[in-house]
Amino acid sequence: MYRSREWLEEWESEKLAPWAVFSGRSLGRVYGEDFHLYRTHFQRDRARVIHSSAFRRLDGKTQVFLNGTGDHFRTRLTHTIEVASVARSIARALGLNEDLTEAIALAHDLGHPPFGHAGERALNELMAEHGGFDHNQQSLRVVQFLEHKYPNYSGLNLSYEVLEGLKKHDTVFQLPDGTEYYSPSLEAQVADVADEITYFSHDLDDGIASGLIPIERLSCVTLWSEALEIALPNLRGEFDMRRDRWFVIRCLINREVDDVIKTSLSKIEESKVRSVEDVRRKKDKIIQFSEGLRRKNLELRKFLFDNFYQHPSLTKLLENCSGYIYRLFGVFLKRRELMSSRALERLELDGLHRVVSDYIAGMTDRFLLRKLRELGEIGMC
Repeated sequence: MYRSREWLEEWESEKLAPWAVFSGRSLGRVYGEDFHLYRTHFQRDRARVIHSSAFRRLDGKTQVFLNGTGDHFRTRLTHTIEVASVARSIARALGLNEDLTEAIALAHDLGHPPFGHAGERALNELMAEHGGFDHNQQSLRVVQFLEHKYPNYSGLNLSYEVLEGLKKHDTVFQLPDGTEYYSPSLEAQVADVADEITYFSHDLDDGIASGLIPIERLSCVTLWSEALEIALPNLRGEFDMRRDRWFVIRCLINREVDDVIKTSLSKIEESKVRSVEDVRRKKDKIIQFSEGLRRKNLELRKFLFDNFYQHPSLTKLLENCSGYIYRLFGVFLKRRELMSSRALERLELDGLHRVVSDYIAGMTDRFLLRKLRELGEIGMC
């Protein structure tokens, strides 16, 4: 006999912590659907994200290095998968709903445009008088409006709890019945912290691998030095950057995950939350780093900005990429018929500038460059 949806929901009610989100008590979807025989709401959400076109396109979008720069550097897709892995580990340790946590983690970057944060800055500047552009808000647009998987409505029709988890900058949330509250679920908070852990640790790894971060500069990074000290007894002989850096990065991530789990459990105990409703009423986030590790993360972040993100070889390239977005945006404003028929269907509803922004944001790095070449806007590159 298969494990039915009801069996899975009962398992959750018996095994998960009381402060978790239970799929059997989901607040539902915008468009009502029949229950699935053997999958919970959040398992279906996870599958819908993975099967979306926007998720597949993440493979062709910049994380830090321009897509195609090197076979071993991370793309927006590999970053997303790594976030989901870290998020599930934390959720499991805290007794949270792993399926919901993973669904949020997998969807969190669907709105990222080509060329990483340089592309986001360019679109935000171009949209300054038309509502701006933010990749978090764009992720919501993707799953609510821009994906087309169902005959009778747009979007993926994800559950309320996943949509809640994508509203990363909101300070006040609203339940479907209009009730306002202050904090998203612990599952959403875990996905957010996992993104931070993964982002900086793996960007550090890529920076070292690229040679843009020389080994002699790492001694001033406390988290690296402490992870190296943990790693050294397990290495074969002297530390070798090429051979051993992955193990040091692993030790760094383990340290951060362990800190988040222990600190968050203490916060849960202090806050006396006993349900997701209790969590939502709290004004302060519960899932967080200890104060000591938070300061060390800020130090790592500053180091990456000073020594990696602002490296001339990266900034010059990404400046050029920003120019490409400006150029293509201008072309589509003048010649809207060059956009896809699906994009043009939203003209009356969203206006020309938002449609152009959506269309460009959905492109991969290589597709945008190919489109510019086809239009004669840039030479072969």
